[in-house]
Amino acid sequence: MILITAAFIIIAINIVGFLIMMIDKRKAVNQEYRISEKNLWTVAIFFGAAGMTVGMNMFRHKTKHTQFKIGLPLLTIIQLVILYFLPHII
Repeated sequence: MILITAAFIIIAINIVGFLIMMIDKRKAVNQEYRISEKNLWTVAIFFGAAGMTVGMNMFRHKTKHTQFKIGLPLLTIIQLVILYFLPHII
């Protein structure tokens, strides 16, 4: 039961990550106040990196920034490894 709940939470966080990349891209195009990189990385660190990576590529947002271009996919891989081994530890 706890793993199902955790899965739903992780899916929700990834949806949030995807949406904030979309919103930040829209704000960038419209030259509006943007979402800070600190907030973007906060969502990514709390297991939202996969959704943000998809959003980054789909919306072509932050793709020229090395820290995002390399960091988000790398963080996604690390998080997937953690999620794979977590049920074996619990």
